[in-house]
Amino acid sequence: MARNDTPLFLHGFDLSGHFTDLRPLGTGVTGLVLSAVDQRNGQRVAIKKLVMRDAVTVKHALREVKITQRLCHENVVQVHEVLAPYGRPLPQDPTQLSALYIVQECMETDMARLLEQGPLPTGHTTLLFYQLLRGLKFIHSANVLHRDLKPANIFINTDQLLLKIGDFGLARIVDPHYSHKVTGYLSEGLVTKWYCSPRLLLSPNNYTKAIDMWAAGCILAEMLTGRMLFKYIDIVYSSFNHIVKVLIISLVFRKHITQKDVSEIIFVLSCLTGFTVALWTLIFPAVDFLQRILTFNPMDRLTAEAALSHPFLKHYSCPEDEPTSSHPFHIEDELEDSLITEQSLSNSNSQVSSIHWDRCVDVIKC
Repeated sequence: MARNDTPLFLHGFDLSGHFTDLRPLGTGVTGLVLSAVDQRNGQRVAIKKLVMRDAVTVKHALREVKITQRLCHENVVQVHEVLAPYGRPLPQDPTQLSALYIVQECMETDMARLLEQGPLPTGHTTLLFYQLLRGLKFIHSANVLHRDLKPANIFINTDQLLLKIGDFGLARIVDPHYSHKVTGYLSEGLVTKWYCSPRLLLSPNNYTKAIDMWAAGCILAEMLTGRMLFKYIDIVYSSFNHIVKVLIISLVFRKHITQKDVSEIIFVLSCLTGFTVALWTLIFPAVDFLQRILTFNPMDRLTAEAALSHPFLKHYSCPEDEPTSSHPFHIEDELEDSLITEQSLSNSNSQVSSIHWDRCVDVIKC
């Protein structure tokens, strides 16, 4: 047996011997991430450890594995394999696992690190953002919400100007034919407030694909200006809540909040973040695009598909090369997770948990 001070146990990673040169990469929302060289092919990979302590962490781990293995797209980080500790094959029963490891492609850097150096050149911004929307179109067509889209979860190879969306630790399946809001089925996530839409801040359980589009708009603004759009949202969050609630009360006899009302809210936040001056330096197509994607009402917000055809991206738009998922998730794929409880996991021979695990690993492979 390997000792706890061997390289296999670096940072608590109990991996097989064919992974060498382990280096810390960062921390995902659900686990630590290392990079390593896979001696079987000489390729450097990223390895994410998901700890499985109880019903909640088991449920999250199975969901992340299920989602990431089906999202096969050029602009989504590809998963190579999922392993049990020591590189063993996955057991049929998830209760036998204390952790699992997602082995995926390793990218050069992430958007957050690039933006630390300032705004990106306009041409690079347009190309990279096009790829972001191209990936989102595919993800949303699979009935998946990322829910934590931010620069740190967008990975880039600078030599190719290739962008890929990663870290699906908070992702959820949302079947458009099922009312998640009415049942309270979607729980409040840990989405970074800087990229969180105003309506979501007010109604944390009101999730639609539009929340990812708001985050994408915030990211675009940051790429163009080098400044975070709502950097001080944590400081002004309580004030923002107060402003919006007072506004809603004052409009109680109206059927909806008008664009003028929304402009007042955005203006207050813009002044607090100092973003207004930077906005005026942008070209018109970019400003028009931001106005259409950063809308208070999610129903008015551009979808990923519609955004790809906006004039801002006209040099790259190619509907024939913007695929959608041929195997979207449905509500059954998400509802089965709700059957995972402490009671169902207490019996290591539980047939229910075995069925769930089989469904998670038996998916469409890239």
